[in-house]
Amino acid sequence: MSRIGERNEETDKASVSSKVADDSQMTTIYAVYLIAALDITWMFLQFSVTPYLAKKLGFDTLWFGYLQTTVGVIQLLGGPMFGRFADLFGARTALSLACASTVVFFLLLAIADTPAMLFIHKIPTIFMHVLPASQMVVTDLTKPEKRADALSKLGLCFGIGMIVGSTLGGQLSKLYGEKFTAYFGAAGSAFSLLLVLKFIPKNTKAETTRGNTTDDNRKKSVFNLGEITRLMKFPTVMQTFIIKIVAGLPSGIFQVMFSIIALEFFKLQPEQNGYLMAYFGIVQMVIQGGVIGRLTARYSDNSLLLLSIGVSSLVGLAQAYIQNVWQFCLNILPMMFSLSVFNVITDSMLTKSVPSSDTGTMLGLCASVQSLLRTVGPTIGGFLDDSTRQPSRESDTSQAFCLACSKTQKKERRWKSAVDFKNKHYIHTYFPFLVTAIIRSYPIIPVCRFCALFKFLR
Repeated sequence: MSRIGERNEETDKASVSSKVADDSQMTTIYAVYLIAALDITWMFLQFSVTPYLAKKLGFDTLWFGYLQTTVGVIQLLGGPMFGRFADLFGARTALSLACASTVVFFLLLAIADTPAMLFIHKIPTIFMHVLPASQMVVTDLTKPEKRADALSKLGLCFGIGMIVGSTLGGQLSKLYGEKFTAYFGAAGSAFSLLLVLKFIPKNTKAETTRGNTTDDNRKKSVFNLGEITRLMKFPTVMQTFIIKIVAGLPSGIFQVMFSIIALEFFKLQPEQNGYLMAYFGIVQMVIQGGVIGRLTARYSDNSLLLLSIGVSSLVGLAQAYIQNVWQFCLNILPMMFSLSVFNVITDSMLTKSVPSSDTGTMLGLCASVQSLLRTVGPTIGGFLDDSTRQPSRESDTSQAFCLACSKTQKKERRWKSAVDFKNKHYIHTYFPFLVTAIIRSYPIIPVCRFCALFKFLR
């Protein structure tokens, strides 16, 4: 009887300990959600400052594209290294570095009074990866089968931050000017840093995922490119990355140039732009909080991935004919659905494909994909806008399609001259949809086949 009593007592202690651990993990996750929402708030606060400050300093569409490209290049280099840094030194250190960099970013923005300073203030973005670090914490503390749903809740935080930041930024810029808004963002980022130091544990990874001492010593380098690129050799990782880049390019061009579209095409004032971004946030909140979790519980990742790209194709087709902001607001609904599902599913698939000890590095690579799109997107979008004097709702893939059509129909000169520039948008995202369908049909696709596919379509 005494042994049975001891076993029951041990079982009770284990259950209590497990419950305490679960409560602690949930507290950490909720804190991460709050930190992510605040960070997105400050970032959208910045979106209400930078385009208008750039215009005051004499930037045209092309130079604004160069400015955004600078951010993309910096974060493209910093994303994988930051993810590696988070894996090696823990979540608290990584988030602290990201929040501190955001403080410096806003302080430099506040004192930017020349075009050169506007470029210099982008340098701290090399460490500004609060959202990938938050994704790493959520990934570490959730089970694989619940990961997509948990990551989608970060998208809900994104929507909240978009609403609050856009509305607040527009009002602050209107009432007090750009400098005050930038200083406000710096103060808010400092508050986020305090939350990190208070609620985020030093390390969120399980003890079982840590390697032996020799292996750790070999890997103790943030700049170990071999350890970063090693993740690309895991099954399906390279495929998913190709899909993420190809299918995300048209939408990426539109996203990075949206500030200019709102300013030049829709002629929106700062407060009106803030209201539009708040509408973006409301739509994203509904989709991320109430739709994606139910979809991931019923359907496979591959099915949802194809669904998101299919919807994106229809969105791209509709964008070619948008004439006013009300039509654009209707188009936002399916656009946000496709973007939200696509980003959540691809991130979930990639983190499931690697060991849990490397999730930070993998999410850093995911962030670098977005940075890559922001690198090439503004330059392409700025060039298209500067060349055609039409908002950059088109993509380079649609131009490539029209060139292919002109080559195969050389005799039909009248057809070629009759094609309007905006009608080139027909293949805006049908091209990535086709490529994705072909890639997903193979367990492993060599890079040479992928390159040959591009050559054939050209």
